[in-house]
Amino acid sequence: MRVIASFLSPNKQTGKIPDLAEQSHNVGEANIEVDITDDTATQIAHQEMDVCQTQVHVLPDAELTPEAVDDYISEPETADDVFVPKPGPSHSKADMSLQTGSLLTQNTPRKTKLRRELLKVKRRVLRLQSASEAIPTKQGFLKQCDIHLSSELAAIVKFNECIIFIKHIFLALANKENLLPEMEWFGKLYNHFYWENQISVLEDEQCRKHMNEYIRGLRNGTSWASKMFDASGHYSSQFFFGNDFWLGSSTLCEELGNNETSTDPLPFQIRFYMARIRININDILTPVTRQLNIGECLPKSCKPDDIRLLMLHEKSQARSLNVIDVRPVPGSYCVFDDGTLLFIYGLIVLATVYYLIINTFGKKEQHAKHVHNNNVEEQKSKPVPKMRGEKLSNILLCFCFTTNAQKILSVDRVPDEAIKCIHGLRFFSIAWIIMVHTYLEVFAVGDNKTMRTVTERSFLYQTVSNATFSVDTFFFISGTLVTMLYFRTAQRKQTNQSTTKTTFKNSFLHYFSLTLYRFLRLTPAYLFVLGVNELVLKYAHNNSVFSPAMIDHITCSAYWWRNALYINNFFPQTEFCMLWSWYIANDTQFYLLAIFILAFAVRAYTVKRSSYKFVTSNKQYTSIKLNNYFKWAAAAVLIFLVTSWITTFVIAMQYNYVARVEEPFALFDQLYDKPWMRIGPYLVGMATGYILFRFDGKIKLPSYVVVSGWILAVGLVLSLVYGLGKGELVTPVSAIYATFGHTSWGLALAWITVSCCWGYGGPVNSLLGFRGFLPLSRLTYCAYLIHPVIMVFVSFQLDGPIHIHNHIVLVTFLGNLVTSFLLAFVVSIAFEAPVVQLMKLLLVPSSKRKEESCQ
Repeated sequence: MRVIASFLSPNKQTGKIPDLAEQSHNVGEANIEVDITDDTATQIAHQEMDVCQTQVHVLPDAELTPEAVDDYISEPETADDVFVPKPGPSHSKADMSLQTGSLLTQNTPRKTKLRRELLKVKRRVLRLQSASEAIPTKQGFLKQCDIHLSSELAAIVKFNECIIFIKHIFLALANKENLLPEMEWFGKLYNHFYWENQISVLEDEQCRKHMNEYIRGLRNGTSWASKMFDASGHYSSQFFFGNDFWLGSSTLCEELGNNETSTDPLPFQIRFYMARIRININDILTPVTRQLNIGECLPKSCKPDDIRLLMLHEKSQARSLNVIDVRPVPGSYCVFDDGTLLFIYGLIVLATVYYLIINTFGKKEQHAKHVHNNNVEEQKSKPVPKMRGEKLSNILLCFCFTTNAQKILSVDRVPDEAIKCIHGLRFFSIAWIIMVHTYLEVFAVGDNKTMRTVTERSFLYQTVSNATFSVDTFFFISGTLVTMLYFRTAQRKQTNQSTTKTTFKNSFLHYFSLTLYRFLRLTPAYLFVLGVNELVLKYAHNNSVFSPAMIDHITCSAYWWRNALYINNFFPQTEFCMLWSWYIANDTQFYLLAIFILAFAVRAYTVKRSSYKFVTSNKQYTSIKLNNYFKWAAAAVLIFLVTSWITTFVIAMQYNYVARVEEPFALFDQLYDKPWMRIGPYLVGMATGYILFRFDGKIKLPSYVVVSGWILAVGLVLSLVYGLGKGELVTPVSAIYATFGHTSWGLALAWITVSCCWGYGGPVNSLLGFRGFLPLSRLTYCAYLIHPVIMVFVSFQLDGPIHIHNHIVLVTFLGNLVTSFLLAFVVSIAFEAPVVQLMKLLLVPSSKRKEESCQ
């Protein structure tokens, strides 16, 4: 329908008020009667007026010929044509309704048809009663809020309140003039063919000129304009299945703008822009606000603010549409101007020079020693410079690529006293972690994000969602090795002495040396990867069509020192640099606590030779007879364990923690990365390490004990990983799960480790102790550091989204796994292995060191 309204004001002759004359708007099945609330009626009553006269006519679309409209409006008016409400203090409601009056009394065919249409409309009277109710028209819903929104447009009209109110209705209906069915409107969203009337909002004249030229070329079907349109993002499909990426093709846009390779020269330069939009259409199409990522290939003369104005102009039919940001791709950042890259390049060049020098020098030194040992005077012809002493030679050889590579890749049989199964545990744990992060990588750039929900409903997906226990394996291994090696070292030092008392000074120096050793071993590779990660994130945010959720390019510059001090897990997630580094911080904190407790435990003891019962052979074992210090240390371990349980349970209850498959990182800042939740496996590992040290041999265990132990261990592992099922636990049960789950995982690993060491591992020990895992086990630390950086770099180099599927994830996982270990080898050779060798050189007496050469 078309509503044609003319307004009459007091003290004026019947006619059209110039400002409000012939207000014509398409409104579909428009409202015929409108309620005025009590407040509005009161406001009207207080106005200085006597009467507000309005006449409203309705014509069906079929009669909207110019002649019909002119005839209809020009007919004489009678009293029946005018509805005159006279509001006053006693009136709480005024009705504005249509009058069909004498204008339709003449029985002409046209008027008969018109009368029939008007009566049909009159029977469909709609009321606008509250903000929660609306007038459903063909073009959309009309609410009171729409009327209020139009009040700004009518503010300059200085007529009586009732006239302004009526105009508000017409203005609100006018806002619905071009409304389409929601999906039709959504399908045309940011379609350049409909931008012709929007270009006028642009403030930059050059941008406006080029945009007009582009739209003309597009409508005329020119090749270059069609390719620009094709390179821009549009709605395609799968919006309800999570497709938030309307990216187009930045590569096509770049190639099109390259005049050297393009076959269609453009009349202006072009550039690719990425915009992030938050949109909410209605409760049905968008129950929650969605974020769209839209690529636009547009004239380079248009700045991001110009693009933003164009995109904001599309918000007419959406409940809300906000342009978060618009950025050019690529941006202005140049990685070669970054000081961090120059520093990293410097380290690489230095390492290369070291390798060349050491490779050459090592061979000369080797040759000189060989000649001297055979009493040959040939060494006089090529003397080794005196400044290259033996100590300097050994220090430099610590950086030898060949020697370090041989040690890392060695698969020689390990000593019998070594815990062989830990190598398999390390490899499978890091593979588990990489698999989980691969899923997150694919989810981040997938065009069917709802597939994640479908995947999460799978029972086996709990293997991914509960992969947090993989990190607990590393905590357990660290606790086990630290404790066992600490006691073995203390035992070895005192084997030839009957009684030794450790002074406080010696304990402090020993504690400090162990702390320094760990810091120097972990930090070089850690900070190197941190710098690389910062560069990768800067590059991704500048060049990628995707918007990485991580902001390490900002946080690493500001908070890198927290990582260097290993305290970053005590700060909010929003301030994290290398989010996955929370594990390294926790492990370092646990290590410092462990060596303090262990130093206290062996502060005073007596060494003696003894033979334990339960041992299958008559072999004598050197053991430590511990006094009360050990008991106090054991009590401290137990206190820390119980305290961690209580703290975790209280926090989980306080924040109403609910364990869900869909939210594996829930309460990250309160629980997930905090030491009070993670220390359990480490303490269990310490107890396991002491048991393995104390009973260093195969202990005879009854068959039922072995079988029961394996059943309990496997049951614990399966229940922890797959115990959540498809539902969710209530808060108290979730709190118990969070409190004891990680410690229980450590207990399961304790039985597996002890059984494998005591000969009850069977095929499990054969698998975990496979010598092929030795090199991979040595590289797990660097692989853990580098693998997320690889994923970010690869995934955000894509020109478009990928389609989520488990097979795609599997192939991507295998690629990530192989690439992570390859780069981990490089990082380890350059920054980890040399430091390890150097620390051994400085801490181990020279008489016990084997001469190593670089060949």
